[in-house]
Amino acid sequence: MPVAWGTEMPGLELWREETSRERRLQVIYPQHSKLTDKEKTNICYLSFPDSNSGCLGDTQFCFRFRQSSGRRVSLHCLLDHYDKDLPVYLKKDPAYFYGYVYFRQVRDKSLKRGYFQKSLVLISKLPYIHFFHTVLKQIAPEYFEKSEPYLEAACNDVDRWPAPVPGKTLHLPIMGVVMKVRIPTCHDKPGTTQIAQLTQQADTHISVILPTVHEVDLFRCFCPVFLHSQMLWELVLLGEPLVVMAPSPSESSETVLALVNCISPLKYFSDFRPYFTIHDSEFKEYTTRTQAPPSVILGVTNPFFAKTLQHWPHIIRIGDLKPAGEIPKQVKVKKLKNLKTLDSKPGVYTSYKPYLNRDEEIIKQLQKGVQQKRPSEAQSVILRRYFLELTQSFIIPLERYVASLMPLQKSISPWKSPPQLRQFLPEEFMKTLEKTGPQLTSRIKGDWIGLYRHFLKSPNFDGWFKTRRKEMTQKLEALHLEVLCEEDLLLWTQKHTEVETVDLVLKLKNKLLQADREHLPVKPDTMEKLRTHIDAIILALPEDLQGILLKTGMT
Repeated sequence: MPVAWGTEMPGLELWREETSRERRLQVIYPQHSKLTDKEKTNICYLSFPDSNSGCLGDTQFCFRFRQSSGRRVSLHCLLDHYDKDLPVYLKKDPAYFYGYVYFRQVRDKSLKRGYFQKSLVLISKLPYIHFFHTVLKQIAPEYFEKSEPYLEAACNDVDRWPAPVPGKTLHLPIMGVVMKVRIPTCHDKPGTTQIAQLTQQADTHISVILPTVHEVDLFRCFCPVFLHSQMLWELVLLGEPLVVMAPSPSESSETVLALVNCISPLKYFSDFRPYFTIHDSEFKEYTTRTQAPPSVILGVTNPFFAKTLQHWPHIIRIGDLKPAGEIPKQVKVKKLKNLKTLDSKPGVYTSYKPYLNRDEEIIKQLQKGVQQKRPSEAQSVILRRYFLELTQSFIIPLERYVASLMPLQKSISPWKSPPQLRQFLPEEFMKTLEKTGPQLTSRIKGDWIGLYRHFLKSPNFDGWFKTRRKEMTQKLEALHLEVLCEEDLLLWTQKHTEVETVDLVLKLKNKLLQADREHLPVKPDTMEKLRTHIDAIILALPEDLQGILLKTGMT
């Protein structure tokens, strides 16, 4: 797959040996892709369900694994270019890869183990879960029948795809099928899905229209626990250690991804593993009892984890996820001491006491939908809107306070460095909540202050604030450039020495380089004005200096 789509291996086929339970890589496309031994081992074990899962037929799921340290990352430079316009929760994480799996297991008496078992895996930096699952669904079934030439032809199709530019509607051909998708942008209104619509005449060749590239069926995943959805939202928001114990990788990965998605548009900044096995390279790190469990969400299927992760504070145990229209029995919140046997019943095992009172309105709304047999898609829209409004009510007071840390524009001087942001003071922020807290936008009562205090100590706050501080610092740099451009720089040079003038030119050139390198939010005409200023100043200098400065950096 082209570098622009952030995919190193459009086809990574694995197969399980007939005479043993060893996993082996059979073929990799493109063949020049480089994988470390550690990455190969992780992929091999994560690409098959645990033997106890009993997944017969075709199964799709996804996993996430850590990139080996010291790995070559230059091939992702194109992704960086598109990353800046993506919503924060869809930006690639430089330290992780996603693996999208299409696994087939069918009875075959001609094989010694009695089963045909094979996985086709797509590795990408992009968290486009729904999109890549759809791609695999198009090519994997026929690939299992036709083998490598078919995979090579599919790769050739993908190689001709346009770049995944945020905001653009793309037509992507794959083995006789044309998919129509739109990549979201950071400018989209939160909670709205810009669905690529089918037009009667122009799109007669379109076979598949994807309403989303990344979202999962939220209600189907939360269905067994929707009575406790608000408590789970709190646990995810606070970055609490959380384990999902499920019967198969599909249930495990979908549930973990739904949990991570429930605090959108806030990004979940801790680690999460949609499918985690005892062979994972981080197994010891995440299961040790010598220290407190880390801030991570793990999806597991092996019963061994019921004992290994018994010391974790929050465990969700779910049964088989029902098809759309079928509602499983609601699980109960139980004490952790009850999770001692491998055959423990489904439930949320935790001693956590939520900060907020449970919102009975959303529960009634979803229960009514169940009684009226409302489609799962419609239930997901209701649940997603509920989570969005809850997250926005929580984050708006923080956004308002952080905006107040920005220096006044009149304090920006062209001849001084941009001013610094004021420090975030937790107690000062808490005082703002009395008049401008979440009570302005949310009907939910409870200990909001306690929830904020806990959040300010969490990895999610740390990641959110670092992102906002970076954005605001870049905005200050951009405003500083605009103020510089409004000055008569040529007049300034006439009042200063040649040394000071040369120093100014070098600083201005560095500003241009910085604006380009860091994607500063600078208006195009500002950049052009600055180049004009630089050229005018250089031409006013002696010829020997002109030659040197024209060769230095860019103009």
